[in-house]
Amino acid sequence: MSTGSYFEPIDSRRYKPTLHASGAWDPDEQHFSPLGGLMVHAIDRHLAGRADSGLLMSRISFDILGRLALDECEIRVETIRPGRTIELLEAVALIADRPVVRARAWLLAPGDTTAVTGGAPAPLTAPGPLDTWALSEVWPGGYIASLDVRPIGAPQPGRTTAWITTGLDLVAGETSSALASYVALVDTANGIAVRRSPTTWMFPNVDLTIHLHRQPVGRWTGLDTTVTFGPAGQGTTATVLHDVTGPVGYAQQILTVRPL
Repeated sequence: MSTGSYFEPIDSRRYKPTLHASGAWDPDEQHFSPLGGLMVHAIDRHLAGRADSGLLMSRISFDILGRLALDECEIRVETIRPGRTIELLEAVALIADRPVVRARAWLLAPGDTTAVTGGAPAPLTAPGPLDTWALSEVWPGGYIASLDVRPIGAPQPGRTTAWITTGLDLVAGETSSALASYVALVDTANGIAVRRSPTTWMFPNVDLTIHLHRQPVGRWTGLDTTVTFGPAGQGTTATVLHDVTGPVGYAQQILTVRPL
């Protein structure tokens, strides 16, 4: 296995996860975060070379359908609603020929709207001077161990703002877009602001939806995250997404909350 990536390519649609992709709830499973990035990477490859590939991914919604075994996966991408200015794509991740994640992405045509730009939150403190947080003291797994996490202020139960990056490539030997590398870290949000210890409570997310008002740049993913538990076994993780130049959008996750 490569020691420098989350996945190794097998062919144009199949990938083998490395141990760096192993999960936090179960190290014998894949962490969803890099798999989400891989699905964006597959969408990028699907769009590559098209004359109308200037459309920008503005929303992507993932539904996690079942256990993500730490095993070879296949990503299939198709166009659901073609268009010159608005397009809908679907990507499906399969393990052992069984769909485990289904994603739908809306692509929108770019345009110059700088004259009316506004309404976003304030930028975060830059990650450079911040101390690293050993998130592996809270969570096991190769994915968590691969991260450089730098919180802004002390992490609190249900409320944390942090920068996250990694020195690993998403796919060995392949160049990934800034967006794919960015999305590959977003699902970490549910793990940085835990309300209860994951040794006594489970609160895995069954989805992830990302809305973008700007395309992210750079290697840092900023997560301004709030976790809420309700009274009937449901919870939410809500995150304002940032890159080093400012806010880029929002992420939402629904949680199933139950005692171990």
